[in-house]
Amino acid sequence: MMTNHIYAIGAALVDTEVSVSNTFLHNQAIEKGIMTLVDQSRQAEVLTALNNQQAKLQRQSGGSACNSVVAASHLGAKACFGGKVADDADGVLFAHDLAQANVTFYSAKANLGVTGKCLVMITDDAERTMNTYLGVSDSFSVDEIDHNALVSSEWFYIEGYLQTDDRRTNVVKAAVDNAKQHGVKVAISLSDPFVAQIFSNNLHRIIGEGVDLIFCNKDEALAFTNTDSTEAAAEKLKAYTKTFAITDGANGALVFDGQVLFKVPAEKAKAIDTNGAGDMFAGTFLYAITAGKDYQWAAQLANKAAAMVVERFGPRLEAADFKKLKAS
Repeated sequence: MMTNHIYAIGAALVDTEVSVSNTFLHNQAIEKGIMTLVDQSRQAEVLTALNNQQAKLQRQSGGSACNSVVAASHLGAKACFGGKVADDADGVLFAHDLAQANVTFYSAKANLGVTGKCLVMITDDAERTMNTYLGVSDSFSVDEIDHNALVSSEWFYIEGYLQTDDRRTNVVKAAVDNAKQHGVKVAISLSDPFVAQIFSNNLHRIIGEGVDLIFCNKDEALAFTNTDSTEAAAEKLKAYTKTFAITDGANGALVFDGQVLFKVPAEKAKAIDTNGAGDMFAGTFLYAITAGKDYQWAAQLANKAAAMVVERFGPRLEAADFKKLKAS
């Protein structure tokens, strides 16, 4: 019996978002536009440099899959999230934020150590660059997955970032097999071109003989399929998934509903921060299809949500924004 619309797993991170210049990224030897895994001392070093500039920092619970299920929950889906936090102030903040969003949080007993953190740096061109210290999320395990909740969910949504480690990949693979055995549909985000290319083998292990839905942007699709055009990537993706959505910023989205491949135009937006656009698209899309809408309708609503979120600082919308979105 289905009791949840979406059960998602991913890195449980506290996001710190800040505006920076291209010069700052250059001076700190930070590669722009991608997610880079760093250790605690390196992240602290960058934060010290930002504090020396008296930069304004915004903190809240985050992580890709977490952002998506928060959006889906605000829109009306019954959503759950599994992740690992430590017994520290950031772990408390993370759990509190999810409770406020009405997302059920499944986690093992709080651990010693440090809750993971993601430093999200936004440049004037609205591009986001991330330095991530996983903290205890690095040891994400089967203990963070509530299998009773999983098998009673309509969709199991997996964050591709979890596949940057073989041990975590084994944990996720077992959960995916369990989901498939119980008729739970499986969706996965490719997360980042770096993940899609460097950890392609782990993603292939998770996908196995195929999943039900893949979310990716154009760069991730090209990296994963080793192609040089969105159209070629779309054809290759059909071998791995029943359906998919490839987002491409202002160019809209290319969506395959299992029968028809179609383009959905983007909503006009004046982007100031693209962080969270893909997460918002996925969360809104999952809400729509669990509400019984078709893929065309889902992609149109998801594009509207993504356009709204890029016009403000931070990866999330307010409750009033979701209400406006549902009424559109």
